[in-house]
Amino acid sequence: MGQQHLAGPVVTVALVEDHQVVVDGVRSWFAPPTPVELVAQGPTIESVRGTAADVLLLDLNLNGTMVVDRVAELCAGGQRVIVFSEHEEPEIVRRVLDAGASAFIGKGRATRESCLETILEVAADRPTVTPPMAQAIATDEGPHRPQLSDKERAALLYWFQSMSKASVAARMGIKERTVRQYIDRARVKYAAAGRPAPTKEKLLICAIQDGLVRPDEVTVYTSLAAQAPADRRE
Repeated sequence: MGQQHLAGPVVTVALVEDHQVVVDGVRSWFAPPTPVELVAQGPTIESVRGTAADVLLLDLNLNGTMVVDRVAELCAGGQRVIVFSEHEEPEIVRRVLDAGASAFIGKGRATRESCLETILEVAADRPTVTPPMAQAIATDEGPHRPQLSDKERAALLYWFQSMSKASVAARMGIKERTVRQYIDRARVKYAAAGRPAPTKEKLLICAIQDGLVRPDEVTVYTSLAAQAPADRRE
């Protein structure tokens, strides 16, 4: 890992994993002087519940039970979730991303550097695309028309109605950083489909063209020309 990652505050991680050999491996990855610290680990979600960690690293198969359906619950509580699993099937990856997971790391091809890089990006609320995520997006139906989750589409719609991200978060009952993740994830999906949408204007145009948002749904939306340049790039 490059030296540029060694400066700045330490990112804390809680790990949910039921195989001790994996726990030991991850702990070795986070050994000093890396800017990531493992502050809690356990074989179940409940075993780390209440831990104040910047990121939750979650295995999907715990004691023989798939916990895909728990991802939405964890994300709704404001937790940044990175799925760390050997189950890299595109359908599963899409399901956890649609449920709100910030990223998906495949155990089979994860390296120390790639894992740390993803954790640092997620902790900073920056969008990131790992190989399993890229494959899931590329193999989704209609690659030129990204499939957005209901929450991603709702966040976009409220944001297009001139709501601030803080207002969108209050309306949806989620954290503002989660709203940013939904919007950033929509941008990532459009970029992966060859239709980059770096500005709010472009994202709105793409969403209307694809039928994800109807023009009459954004009647409250004011002219972007009247907004500050910084707002237009959000």
